[in-house]
Amino acid sequence: MGFTEIFVSTHDGALKRAKALDGGVSATDDALRIPGISDFEIEQLGDLAGAAVHAAGADYELAMVDVASDSLLGVPPAMVRALAELLTYESEGEGDVLEHVAEQWAAEDDMPFGSDEARGYVQRIAELASGVDENDRTGLYVWAS
Repeated sequence: MGFTEIFVSTHDGALKRAKALDGGVSATDDALRIPGISDFEIEQLGDLAGAAVHAAGADYELAMVDVASDSLLGVPPAMVRALAELLTYESEGEGDVLEHVAEQWAAEDDMPFGSDEARGYVQRIAELASGVDENDRTGLYVWAS
């Protein structure tokens, strides 16, 4: 299995990044590259994040962005909000929500990493999600090999 890269970009920028990724470009500092997972595991994370911030049942399915790239998917706004909320969400008696989501995600079938590594990934994904600005026409994108 290859890797999945998550990044914030405009639509045009995302298409350019997808083309570069299709060509084998290396990782950049402004993106998160996770080896051994697919877009399916990102959708699982979205479902877990939504449930954790009491927004279960929203649309957390990644969608094809453009016919120019089969590998590039867009993260729906509800999922972006749920992921971003993991950074600040407070709940009574549930402890650290972000850590809880990371533990649940790491426990999913066939995950190639444990909860400690998952926590770093979830933290970084939440930070990326919080950087999405609709006024700048940016979105959160997932590229999966």
